[in-house]
Amino acid sequence: MFRSKDFLKWSDETIEVVLKKTPVGGALDLLLKDFFNWATRNSIYPLHFGIMCCALEMAVASAPRFDAQRMGVIYRSTPRQCDVLLVNGPVSKKLKPVLRRLYDQMPGPKWVIAMGECAISGGPFWESYNVVPGVDAFIPVDIYIPGCPARPEALIDGFLKLQKMILENKRGLLTGR
Repeated sequence: MFRSKDFLKWSDETIEVVLKKTPVGGALDLLLKDFFNWATRNSIYPLHFGIMCCALEMAVASAPRFDAQRMGVIYRSTPRQCDVLLVNGPVSKKLKPVLRRLYDQMPGPKWVIAMGECAISGGPFWESYNVVPGVDAFIPVDIYIPGCPARPEALIDGFLKLQKMILENKRGLLTGR
């Protein structure tokens, strides 16, 4: 009997072997790579993990005035449905393992956006005994959005940069995940 995690690993490995050893796999990968890239960059699901001031700006970016949903950015509440971890606010040492666990629960491919000075470097709390000096100390960060708090326009610009990064890193079934 397989556990679900073991079954998914086995099926991924089996499908990968079949696709690599048949000419149909290469053709399928070539045909679908652009489609999957288009779908990935136009359906970004960030996990809204707001801690302090930047969480308000993050909410404003989704409001009708800025409307981040027009670019396919739809906030979700569970890490298993998300591909972007949007961190803002100072991360305490007590919160650090929880944030890392959320990152580990996200399916791949996944990206991290550090929004605001607190998430980037600790902000005004950088010398505090219990604040981690930047999220990139324990999670790989792809996009940095400076500001205190970062404006909604900057957040939308960060999403546009993430879409450009996804477009440039075309990955298919056989070329890596």
